[in-house]
Amino acid sequence: MRRKLLVSVLVALGVLTATASSVSPFKVPPQAIQSAVVRSKPLLDRAWQMPVAITFKRDISWQSNRSSCGPASIANAFRSLGEEAITEPEVLAGTGRCWLLGFCIPGLTLDELADVARVHSTRRVTVLRDLTEDDFRTLLREANDPARRYIVNFSRDRIFGAGGGHHSPIGGYLEDEDLVFVLDVNRNLQPWLVERSRLYEAMNTFDGSKKRGLLLIE
Repeated sequence: MRRKLLVSVLVALGVLTATASSVSPFKVPPQAIQSAVVRSKPLLDRAWQMPVAITFKRDISWQSNRSSCGPASIANAFRSLGEEAITEPEVLAGTGRCWLLGFCIPGLTLDELADVARVHSTRRVTVLRDLTEDDFRTLLREANDPARRYIVNFSRDRIFGAGGGHHSPIGGYLEDEDLVFVLDVNRNLQPWLVERSRLYEAMNTFDGSKKRGLLLIE
């Protein structure tokens, strides 16, 4: 009996610790953000006018906690496509994921996020990983197609010098400048532009035994 009680207490403490970590916001100093990505107002204004980005209406619903970037990304993408599930709770309903008050401990993998997206949409959802840099460039050329939504799973450490895995929608690709528009769902980071090669390096990393990549909703 005592052993079972001890195990229960340890499990509860583990859940509380993981939850506390998920609640605490991911912070990058403003100067680090400015130096890590492109935030030029003229370029951002152009990016917001791209065919996919414009459907988001410059209105991003921020992730509700540190672990919910995946559901927040799906909710924003769905809203831009006119789907019915447009909030984190609506996206997660009936999925069996993130059941602890909306906390996705320790976070959702790309495959898990694909499963979540399929529950509330009849659109085709595809996981794209193990991509070459040429593959990535080709797919980005399709990222301005209003019928498609891409969500990128990447390592924030490779972009900002801190943080773990992260999900956010792609708003489009400025091909002449070779810049990708990432509609970051983290309120501290907010939407930014980054060189295609750098985003590829951040995406071409491992989450467990599998590479990160893209989620395509069409």
